[in-house]
Amino acid sequence: MAKENIIVGLDVGTCFIRTVVAKINADQTKPQIIGISQVPSFGLRRGTVIDIEETVKSIGQSIQEAERSSGLSIERALVSLSGNHIIPRISKGVVAISRADGEVSKEDVERAIKAASAVSIPQNREILHIIPRNFSVDDQNGIKEPVGMNGVRLEVDTLIIEGAVPFIKNLKKCINEAGLDIEEMVLAPLAASRAALSKRQKELGVLALDLGGGTVGLTVFEEGEIVHSYVLPIGSSHITNDIAIGMRSNIDLAEKIKLEYGSALASEISKKDVIDLSKLGSEERGIIPRVEMVGIIEARLCEILELVNKELKKIDRQGLLPAGAVLLGGGAKIPGLVDLAKRELKLPVQIGFPLETEGVVDEIDDPSFATAVGLVLWNMDKYAKSNKRTPLSGIPIGSTVNKIKGWFQDFLP
Repeated sequence: MAKENIIVGLDVGTCFIRTVVAKINADQTKPQIIGISQVPSFGLRRGTVIDIEETVKSIGQSIQEAERSSGLSIERALVSLSGNHIIPRISKGVVAISRADGEVSKEDVERAIKAASAVSIPQNREILHIIPRNFSVDDQNGIKEPVGMNGVRLEVDTLIIEGAVPFIKNLKKCINEAGLDIEEMVLAPLAASRAALSKRQKELGVLALDLGGGTVGLTVFEEGEIVHSYVLPIGSSHITNDIAIGMRSNIDLAEKIKLEYGSALASEISKKDVIDLSKLGSEERGIIPRVEMVGIIEARLCEILELVNKELKKIDRQGLLPAGAVLLGGGAKIPGLVDLAKRELKLPVQIGFPLETEGVVDEIDDPSFATAVGLVLWNMDKYAKSNKRTPLSGIPIGSTVNKIKGWFQDFLP
């Protein structure tokens, strides 16, 4: 790594675009945050671009504010990617160990992962990440680091994450038109979990639940491995829409009502508690029972958590993660959500915050900044692991299945 390195994480969300600028010195183990920005996002729906011009303007505004905050000119960034077009799949690769003495080499590991990446996908799909989860040497399973071991046959179990090419290209176009080069695109739930989960949580078994405006990203770890990652096409903006319909109010007023009077548990709200619309700076007048509005929020959150449970059930982890669930994203701040999630998921639940940072940490001590900070940490890990030249690093993928750019070791102990 250079003596001093500047890393920029750009979290392109449905409701907000957040940028984090970090400085990393050669002798530092934590990034120093030197600039941040958060601006409203326009032109996206459920994590995908629907209006290129509006998206470009929003990204440009976020970058400009981050430049003013940090005092630096920003030319490159790591960018988050989300949307329900993201699909995970499991793939295995098997190769014969090449050395005559039967010792596994780094090249054997690379060949095994290339074999795992040789999957058939439609032309309109693109592989984003190939994450090696564990290896097997002959009949010995669950190996994290196979290099140096002896055997005849090497097998790797990988998690492949793919997305739709049109959606990815549209986002890339918006980033480029905003004047930025893309250093790497990273799945938002992976970045968020990198920022907020500890190694112990990943080892025990944990769910990272990133409650964004248009999507909910979930990532499951167990024994230090990433078990599953998925994006649900539903988010906290749907709660606002529900309130607008249920309370017969405009969408801006519904958002104010949600932010000022929202809660996840209707049972904790007094039936005498009311909301005076005239106090919210709106032209609308009237009194509405707060318990009815909270009931709308609770119903939508229960639906989201039910979908999360279905995903956990697919991988046989429903109610079976000792470290519980960690709530991230702006939606995590809804009062009462922790208790509701405990009830619905039947797991320990806590709100997660970005870890391992220095500098203006007070400004990013918020679950909504987990993805942007995670992008910075992701890139920092990439540099650190490339210097060590370890084979178990994970592989960011370009437009073709067999294009391997480099290694990272975010998910393996």
